Amino acid sequence: MSSDGRFHHRKKGFGLMLLFVLGGMTSPASAIDVELTLEQAQQIMASARGPMEQAASNEEMFGIIQAADKTTRIGDDPATKPCGSSAILRTKTYWFEYFGREEGRRSKVAQQEVRMPEAKIQEILNMPNLEMEIGLCGQEEFFAEGADVALQQGSTNVMAVDKGKPSRGRKIPGSEMDYVSRFSARFAYQDFDPQAATNVVVFFPDGKLVTIEADFSKIK
Repeated sequence: MSSDGRFHHRKKGFGLMLLFVLGGMTSPASAIDVELTLEQAQQIMASARGPMEQAASNEEMFGIIQAADKTTRIGDDPATKPCGSSAILRTKTYWFEYFGREEGRRSKVAQQEVRMPEAKIQEILNMPNLEMEIGLCGQEEFFAEGADVALQQGSTNVMAVDKGKPSRGRKIPGSEMDYVSRFSARFAYQDFDPQAATNVVVFFPDGKLVTIEADFSKIK
């Protein structure tokens, strides 16, 4: 092969390598799964069911459940920052893992195989909305009344299609004046980018804002 031919070959190889690297940089390794097949749903449930079936005690099962919640939580960890702001993202994968753990737990209790009906699995596959459970901290029981929430992605603001009423604040043990309130909100998958870096912005009637950063590309 001539020197020109070798150079062209190396240049072509370098170009392919560069495309591969750039492709890896721009394509997230993970992202919220909006489209799942029945087979994928069953695989997710089976992977979540196994550890529950193998757990040696109720305490071990509770530990599995607590650890699982952390994988879709954004914001502060209540275990280390009780008076913080956080949200649990209830994606389709979240629900399949949840029901997979329930199958494992109920199978242990009943000492026989317990499985979710296929119709229920299909219902989750067809869910059009991402659900969030948002936790906030304030200084009196009804501090969260009137709060609203939106997703901020660049210059786009996406409002919730449905929002629950905030719960009455629950006093944090050991605190004199800190209360925790929770409420749920749903966002239509068609309205936002499930792979984008996002701010969950909670705003109150008095103009106060709380921002929770979320990288959807890291959440299934």
